[in-house]
Order: sequence, then structure tokens, then C-alpha cells
Amino acid sequence: MRPERLEYLQKKYEKKLNPQRMSAEELQKGVQKPGGGMVKGPGGGGRGGRNAMPVVKPKNVKQTVGRLFSYISHEKLKLGIVFVCVIGGTAANLAASYMLRPIINGLTSSDGSVGKLFQGIMMMLLIYVTAILAQYLQQRIMITISQNAIRTIRNELLEKMQKLPLRFYDTNNHGDLMSRFTNDVDVIGEMLNNTVVQLISGSITLVGTFCLMLYTNVWLTLITVFMIPVMMKALQIITSRSRKYYQAQQAAIGTLNGFIEETMTGQKVVKVFCHEDESAEEFEYLNNDLRKKQIKAQFFGGIMGPVMGNLSQVSYSLTACIGGILCVLRGFDIGGLTVFVNYSKQFSRPINEISMQVNTIFSAMAGAERVFAVMDAEPEMPDAENAIRIEENVFGKTCYVIPKKNAFVTGDGKPADFLIGLAGEDENYYYKEVQGGVRLTDVTFGYVPEKTVLKNISLYANPGQKIAFVGSTGAGKTTITNLINRFYDINSGSITIDDIPIMEIERDSLRRNIAMVLQDTHLFTGTVRENIRYGRLDATDEEVEQAAKTASAHSFIIRLEHGYDTMLEGDGANLSQGQRQLINIARAAISKAPILILDEATSSVDTRTEKHIEKGMDSIMAQRTTLVIAHRLSTVRNANAIMVLENGKIIERGDHDDLIAQGGKYYELYTGMSELD
Repeated sequence: MRPERLEYLQKKYEKKLNPQRMSAEELQKGVQKPGGGMVKGPGGGGRGGRNAMPVVKPKNVKQTVGRLFSYISHEKLKLGIVFVCVIGGTAANLAASYMLRPIINGLTSSDGSVGKLFQGIMMMLLIYVTAILAQYLQQRIMITISQNAIRTIRNELLEKMQKLPLRFYDTNNHGDLMSRFTNDVDVIGEMLNNTVVQLISGSITLVGTFCLMLYTNVWLTLITVFMIPVMMKALQIITSRSRKYYQAQQAAIGTLNGFIEETMTGQKVVKVFCHEDESAEEFEYLNNDLRKKQIKAQFFGGIMGPVMGNLSQVSYSLTACIGGILCVLRGFDIGGLTVFVNYSKQFSRPINEISMQVNTIFSAMAGAERVFAVMDAEPEMPDAENAIRIEENVFGKTCYVIPKKNAFVTGDGKPADFLIGLAGEDENYYYKEVQGGVRLTDVTFGYVPEKTVLKNISLYANPGQKIAFVGSTGAGKTTITNLINRFYDINSGSITIDDIPIMEIERDSLRRNIAMVLQDTHLFTGTVRENIRYGRLDATDEEVEQAAKTASAHSFIIRLEHGYDTMLEGDGANLSQGQRQLINIARAAISKAPILILDEATSSVDTRTEKHIEKGMDSIMAQRTTLVIAHRLSTVRNANAIMVLENGKIIERGDHDDLIAQGGKYYELYTGMSELD
């Protein structure tokens, strides 16, 4: 790899791969772009941005552990059975080991017999079978408990992500977010599944073994205990290194996953611009970084067992030698020595097991911290108290349901101007028919405080009108539609629908009454029919087909292998870009939303298909307020009003004829004297 390329990649991924170097402010906001501003606007972080949420050392390990175990604490009965099984199985193993003492002593005594030997062996066998059954039962129950917990964590994580604002997705890498559901949750599951039980079992074994050793021979016990500080010191040194490298490993995995996701998604772009070598170099850099961190993490994790095992062998050797001397000089029984050296090895085994589980614990803590970081992310602002909702079939119409206690009613609003009366016996609400009139008044907005995108925008669209936005890329056209949907909240000014501030309307109600067709199509895994019905889940098959006909999609759909029941996968990879967009338009057409937003909706279809779509959409637009963003000026000629935006301001407004007569920017664009940037 070229030195300058390596230097660029090191600088690019410095903070993402080394999150411990980030400042507290950066950790709070997420990784920022070199210019100081976060990725802004739609699509900023998914395919193009790489702003993964950083992995940092848990600020409160006790709190993280407590939060994890809260997911299994409600399974008290099952946990109780597991605990009993662990105690029973551990006690049975200890008891069976101790039975060697009378058996061996019996063989060495003058009155030993084969019958007593057989009786002792059968007793040991019975105890070991009991231990096996207890271990089997506790493992089966614990697997159920842990998998239920993992299911709950994943459900809560998805539910939380559904409540996060669009800004969160614009500023975080999609691949890294996906890693929270897979890698991070998997290591949590591994800890809950095995580590918890092994820690309990190891602790009980440790205490039980120590008591039996003390009972068997005090002096040999002191020798064994003498080795514990040595083993614990070695454990401390190794785990301090291991923890750091496991955190770095989790961060590197998330970054690599994010790069793979965006590279696979943008493979066409990579090939078009011949960036295969650059992508391979970047992948090699990230892969090598992950390899180095995994080597260190796995080395310090893997070396823990051999180090503790060798120290255990030293302890075993000392015990055996001194125990032999005691047998010769002090009359210590051979059976007792045999049992004790066996316990000596057992005494170090739970320490080894516990130390080996430290790796899993550190991985789980790092993964849990990443999962909880998403769960603790700031959600969308809650709906206003006494928020206005929208309901269908009120007086046979779709109406706003406005609580009398609503701030809009009790504040500057004038209920008498728009209310259509009380419904039934409920006098706590006013009602108003939804018509779809949109008004923006002195709206100012910026994705980040340092840069204002919209500056004092004022416009209105009466119910049923078609308003078009024309302007260069970055002028603020899409931003306006994002604000109407409340994907972002404005800095100042007001946005109203039917004279009701959108801040007073429930988000779900607001968005259900706005249908959007975006430039970037997105189809879900499922049939063509299901993807169209996504716009209104209660639509009938006949309504689905009518929507497809309106969008000029019916003709190509019926030519598919299974027609409307053709399965789409991989974002509709078996369809052309234009066909995917037609299904997208049909999805909006089936919606009953009174407001329709078309953001470059026909950019992916040819001119002939566009004409068919326009004819089919005219009947829909006549009954809806339509906001159109278009680069093809021919598509906005019949708009009631055209807004020409430049640098976040409306520089011209009027219908097509008015703007042509003005001879301004629109005239230059339409006549080809200038072009959109």
C-alpha cells in the first residue's frame, strides 16, 4: 500500500478504531466530519457516511451488569431450579471425589475386600450420574432463560431504533448499527448462556473444595492457599490487557461491518469509477487492523488458561511431594493424600474456569455497552401533551380530534373559525375535517447550528393545489419536505397543516396523512402486492391493482413470472431501477393521505413512462395537496405555483407563465440559458 494512502486511512479511521481518544463531547455527539459538522440531510450516514457510534470503556460496570441481569431476573422459579441443580451437581462431584479416600484406604488395609471395592465404586457411579442429570437439567433451563433474554434485548433494541429520529440514522453507520443486533447481542447471549452458570459453579466448587481440603489436611491446605496470590496476580496482569484489547476488537468489528455494508450496497458506483483497488486497499487496512486487535485480544485471552494451568501444576507438584513426606513421617493416610492432590487440582480448576470466562465477560460488557448506547440514545421528542390525532370515519370524514385542553385551542388558535362541532356525547374534543392545506411561515432551519439551510421560508399550498420546488442541489428542496414530516424540527417559524401547527399533531397521525415517493427507492422482501400494499395495509387486491395501473406499473407486473405474487428480494434486485420506482409510486397512490410529496419521483423512468405516470397521477393530485421536487422542468409546468430556491431562500415564485414572463432564473433554466448545479 502506498505510504500516502496508508497515512490517509490512518487519519480517516483514527478515532473510530481508537475510541478511547475521543473527547467527551465527541462521544456524546458521535464522530464528526473533518470540517466539524456532522453528516447532515437524508442518507448522510447509511450508504455514504461512516459515522459509527464509538465503543468506549463502560463507565459503570456494575450498572451494566445489573442492567443485563434485569433481563433474566423475572425468571425467578427457573433460576431457582438452576441454582439448586448447580449446587446439587457441584456437591455430588465433590462428594464422589471424596469417596476415593475410604475406597483406597480400604484396599490398603488388611480387611479390604472386592465386595467393599465394588460397593464403593457403585456408590460413586450413582453420585456421578446424579451430577450429570443435574448439569443436564440446569443447562437446558439456562439455555431457555438466556435465549428469552436475548429475544427481549433484540426486541427492545429494534423498538428503540424505531423511535429514534432520522438524525440518528443520518449520523450513524448502518453496518455498525446492524452489528449491534448480531455480534454484540451474540456475545451477550454467550455470557448469559454459559458464563453465569460457570461462575456460580466455579465459586461453589472453590468454596467446597477448600472446606474438604481443610478437613483432610490443614498443612497441605496452607501450601495450596499460598499459591493463590501468585495465581491472582497473574490473572490481574493478563485481564487488564485483555479487557482493553477486547473493547478495541469490538470497535474494529463494527467499523469493518460498516465498510462491507456500504461497499456491497454501492458496488455499482465502485465499478463505475474503477475504485476496486481503493476499496480493496481500504478493506485490507481495516481487516489488518481487526487482525492485529484480535491477535492481541485472543492472545491475552488464550494465554490465561495455560498460565493458570502451569501455576496449578506447580501447586500440585508441591502438594504431592510434601504430602508424600507426611505419609512417611507423620502417618498421613494414602487415601487422604490421593483425595487431597485431586482436590488440589480441582481447587485451581474453578479458578482457571473463572479466569477463562473473563474473556467472555469483557466481550459481553463491550457488546452490552454498545447495545445500551443505542437504547439510551435520545428518542424523538415526545408528542405534545393533549396532542391532536387524526381519525377516519368521524362524521363520515377524516378529522382532526382536538382536545379542548390542547395548547393550540387554549392559546392563539381560534376554534370557531374551523371547528365543525362536537361528536356524540363527548364534549372534551373539537373536530375538524382534514383537507391538506400546508403553510410555512418564516421557517429557518439548519441540520447543525453552524450552517443554516433554510432562511425565512414562507409559502402555502391550498388543499388540492400542486406546488413545485425547483433549484440547485443543496438549495433546500428536500429539507422542506423533511420538515413537513417532522423528520426534523424547525429552529424558528411555523409549519401548519389546515391551520394547525404540526408540533401539536401526533407524529404517527401526521405521517399517516402524508404519502411520499422518494428518489431513492426501497422495496422490502416480499411480493409485489405486499410492497404496494405497504402504503395502506387494509387495501384490497383490487385496490392494489388499481394503484399499479395508476402508476403505469400494471403492464410490467403482469409480465413477471408470478405477476403480483412475484417475490422481491435484495431491494428488488430482479427489477430495473425504473420498475422499482413505479412500484414506489403505486405504493403512494394506494394511500389515502391528503398530502402527496414527490421527491424526484420520475427521475428513474424514461420520458414515455413519465407521461403515462403523469396522466395516472393527475386524478390523484386533483384530490390531494401535492408538493413536487423535480429537475425536469417539463414535469412542473402544470403546477399551481413554482418555487425557485437558491441557497435556502425562495428567489422566485409564480406559475409557469408568470415565471417565464419574469425572465429570471426559472426562465434561464427553462430556455437552457443556465443549468441546475
